[in-house]
Amino acid sequence: MHTFSRCSPRATAIASQLKFLGVSVAGFLTVFWLIMPPIASAADKLTVYSGRAERLIKPVLDAFTAKTGIQIELLSSGTTELVNRMKAEGDRSPADVFITNDAGSLEMARAAGLFRPLNMREVERAIPPQFRASDNSWIGLSGRFWIIVYNTTMVKPDQITSLLDLADPKWKGKIAIPNAGSEYLQAGVSVIRASLGDDQTKKFLEGLRDNAGAQVYQKSSQIVDAVAKGQVAMGIVNHYYVYRHLAAQPTAPLAVVMPDQQEGGIGAIMNVAGIGILKHTPRVENAKLLVEFLVAQAGQKMFADLDKEYPLHPEVKADPALTERKRFRAALVPLARLAELREPTLLLIEQVGMR
Repeated sequence: MHTFSRCSPRATAIASQLKFLGVSVAGFLTVFWLIMPPIASAADKLTVYSGRAERLIKPVLDAFTAKTGIQIELLSSGTTELVNRMKAEGDRSPADVFITNDAGSLEMARAAGLFRPLNMREVERAIPPQFRASDNSWIGLSGRFWIIVYNTTMVKPDQITSLLDLADPKWKGKIAIPNAGSEYLQAGVSVIRASLGDDQTKKFLEGLRDNAGAQVYQKSSQIVDAVAKGQVAMGIVNHYYVYRHLAAQPTAPLAVVMPDQQEGGIGAIMNVAGIGILKHTPRVENAKLLVEFLVAQAGQKMFADLDKEYPLHPEVKADPALTERKRFRAALVPLARLAELREPTLLLIEQVGMR
């Protein structure tokens, strides 16, 4: 809703003339607001801190602005950096909303008291409870799975069934992995630790480290590119990087393994991008409008169509190029546990000496 603090000089002048002619100012203003375009106030905006790549989230935010007229000031940076920044800024933070790509980071922000719990029927209808904080202080928006991408000229699909297979010495020099600072890596290793224990996880990391050698990347898109070019045979990435690459280059020799589906396997490792509303924001209603937009079917379809992610709304289908969700199972470690698991996971990654 637009608010107005005063009339423009033009309106004031016209009102004076109409008053002279016997037309009330109140009557004039009623007509004026109907025929003149609205003037956006400072309240008609939101400041969004985003740990997601701008190219992934900005088109969705632009669609929200087009629908509501609420302007978005977007600050994109690393997730950990933004959480630390919001802690340091406290109630003085300009952020109204925080969006990022890791449930563990969202849970850490919740535990630090940065978010306000939400009681929104729209959220509870649209997003299943396993993809939300217990008090709805953060809400999952889209899902991603840690998969193995392989070059079809170098690997046969039956050669790999589990992430643990990548630690086999026969793949030495043929694996590309994220760097130790990657939230994706930290979350994935946390799920493996929770499922298999520290000893088995440490052996896996040591084998992964040795097999990757210098093939350690900051960006998942670089891993996909290296696999497509045959610089390595396989890599570990979130699924959507592969499908976006194939959408742009459909003849690339790429395919994916949804890992650990065998009997006794831990299941595919899932994470979510999500959103939280800062507890101090004076623009709560605008922020709620953004949440409603992102969890509604139209918003969920944008994540599916633009970003190749899995929508969390049960009535919205993923891109048909993706592995159908009902055809594989996910690991059973609750997303909310990723925060508590992170510190010991970081210690283990450091002990192994991953780069």
